[in-house]
Amino acid sequence: MKLYTKTGDDGSTGLLGGQRVSKDSLRVQVCGTVDELNSMVGLAMVACRFEEVESILRTLQDRLFELGADLATPIAPDKNATHKSRIGPEQVHEAEQIIDRVCEPTEPLSHFVLPGGSELAARLHLARAVCRRAERLCVALAKAEPVGEHVVSYLNRMSDLLFALARRANQLEGVKDVPWQAGG
Repeated sequence: MKLYTKTGDDGSTGLLGGQRVSKDSLRVQVCGTVDELNSMVGLAMVACRFEEVESILRTLQDRLFELGADLATPIAPDKNATHKSRIGPEQVHEAEQIIDRVCEPTEPLSHFVLPGGSELAARLHLARAVCRRAERLCVALAKAEPVGEHVVSYLNRMSDLLFALARRANQLEGVKDVPWQAGG
């Protein structure tokens, strides 16, 4: 099987279920941003030397594939049609549990934190920013057409988790978070 299909040469792409849409559609932009986020998580992983963090990042990559599949499967307007939601309350709860576990050994926040510190933390902050963009695009998509009920919540938790991981990475590296100072 060849890697290229030539079916997208006209500016369209196929969604799961066979529907073809323009590559600049909002749904495809959300899917592309989730793919970009997954690449950012992979970029963070290559700078990671902590099993605790790497294991969480691997789980996030798996969930991002599930999220991408969820987003690439439009929900049919027919109430009798079935949509296999891959991101549900279980994944949101899982993210919350991981956030709590990651935050436990870090000092409570007493100030705003700038992206940076260690290289790993900076990469995780970049992934967090891409996650926030995916979330904004997903909110816009949800206004235009149906998306899975828990997709936006999951992206919201994932950005929190990436922030928590960046703080934990700095702690593990022995590097202080970079505090924001007004008028700095």
